[in-house]
Amino acid sequence: MDNDNTSMINVLVAEDNDSNYLLVEHILKGYNVTRAINGIEAVKKVKDKDFDIILMDLKMPGMDGLEATRKIRAFNKEVPIVAVTANVFDSDKIATTEAGCNGFVSKPLRKKDLITEMERVMKS
Repeated sequence: MDNDNTSMINVLVAEDNDSNYLLVEHILKGYNVTRAINGIEAVKKVKDKDFDIILMDLKMPGMDGLEATRKIRAFNKEVPIVAVTANVFDSDKIATTEAGCNGFVSKPLRKKDLITEMERVMKS
């Protein structure tokens, strides 16, 4: 994604951990980033606003990322959702796909990996 168009991309980042969120915010400098601190807030924000992509942490208090993804998919099948997690087992990847995620990126986040996965799911 060239930098001229990134400010027009609305990204919802569902992440409860401040340091993880700040890292994503830094990586996505220039994008229009909105934060949700848990799954409940993420679902509400997707109902209230159109996003081009969602980065969904899987482990959050109140409602985890898989449950939030399932709830979002009940009313929005279009928005690309990328699961973000420290768990990289095949079973975790399968669970994210079954919940409705379009992509998967592991923590610790690396800029190249995150941007590549975002570009991939936004093209499909």
